Amino acid sequence: MATELWPSLLDPRLHGADDLCAVSAKGVRIRFQDGRELLCGSSGLWNANLGYGNEAIAQACADALRDASYLSVFRYENVYARRAARALVEAAGAEHYGRVVFSTSGGAANDLVMKLARHYHALRGDGARKLVVGLRDSYHGLTFGGFALTGENLGQSVYGVDQRFVRHVTPNAGDEIAGLAAQQGSRIAAVVVEPVLGSGAVPLTPEYVGTLLELRDRHGFLLVADEVATGFGRTGDFFASQRWPAPPDLLITSKGLTNGTQAAAAVLMPQAVAEPFDAAGDVFVHGETQAGTPVTCAAILATVKEMRRIDAVASARRLSGLLDRALEDLVATEPLVSTTTGIGCFRSIRLRTPEGDPLPQQQVPQVVAAIRRAGALVHPSVNGVQILPALIYTDAELAELLDCVRRGVRAHAQAQGWLDGEAGAA
Repeated sequence: MATELWPSLLDPRLHGADDLCAVSAKGVRIRFQDGRELLCGSSGLWNANLGYGNEAIAQACADALRDASYLSVFRYENVYARRAARALVEAAGAEHYGRVVFSTSGGAANDLVMKLARHYHALRGDGARKLVVGLRDSYHGLTFGGFALTGENLGQSVYGVDQRFVRHVTPNAGDEIAGLAAQQGSRIAAVVVEPVLGSGAVPLTPEYVGTLLELRDRHGFLLVADEVATGFGRTGDFFASQRWPAPPDLLITSKGLTNGTQAAAAVLMPQAVAEPFDAAGDVFVHGETQAGTPVTCAAILATVKEMRRIDAVASARRLSGLLDRALEDLVATEPLVSTTTGIGCFRSIRLRTPEGDPLPQQQVPQVVAAIRRAGALVHPSVNGVQILPALIYTDAELAELLDCVRRGVRAHAQAQGWLDGEAGAA
């Protein structure tokens, strides 16, 4: 029976189910209302990179709430926000970045970026630059701006989302973005890309990144790295774009920014992007009540310190090597597993039918449920599931996660009556 709560993106028929109602979390496990404790295989929503219940982050938040309660960055500044901005610039690279604007979510930060890019060009006398280009199958949130930029078809037309100034191109198709830039480069304000597309864990190729950087230099648009999901060690670097030959003009970070403890996001930029605003004395019209508050910024500072204390980036690289071998074995030994995608601790497992066709997308929730019954929480992906282990996983916990995935996939095959066919040959 449904309760007063209306949860996000959950089939209404499942509202009120106690086995989907969490009551507590610690380390890498979540306890549910029905009494079960499950291994979290998705770091919450890609955000609890350091696991649940980190004492240093909890203490920092408690101290800030007692000492400062609420202070804003809306027509004022506060010292917590100043410190957090400095820490983010140092983590991302002070040789390039110099300014930070705080937000409250990845979607809101994408809205912010679209406004900032258009305002930036207008101040430079290039107000015709209104187009923002994203990638097909990308995900940039569900606020109206981020929803317009999101490249998945998630019902934008139903909600009246305005996409007149948004264009989408195929990821890793250099000729396509080059062709669009050749035709409309003078109208493009920004190109926004995830270093790894969140929906299917598809990394941008080095060749494609090189094309984007070359087109930016030639046509003058801002290149934006949406690192909402890939930041804070997820791919084996503090930020995935730190592996690019040259940095983006804007960098968005959110999920891991506070280890999932606060509604927080930030947009980093070099001083050169802020300079037209400073020179004109022009105010950028964006503000959010809960952005840059003391408790949020205390969580950011504590998260950055914890990342360094435990060397979370090195841990992500070690886990990535283990995942490489474990997923290779999964593909080799499970006939329903066709391939895997992704890098670092950001992976997708693609499934297929016994006939070799991609697993129908409508069956993916059934696979997710089967893996949950086997003991682990994962989220849907394209024709399969995603796994995003916390960066504090032990070897045994990673093996447990892969075992739950394996057993869940087999249980789904059995439920479909596939075990007597090709899928059961192993």
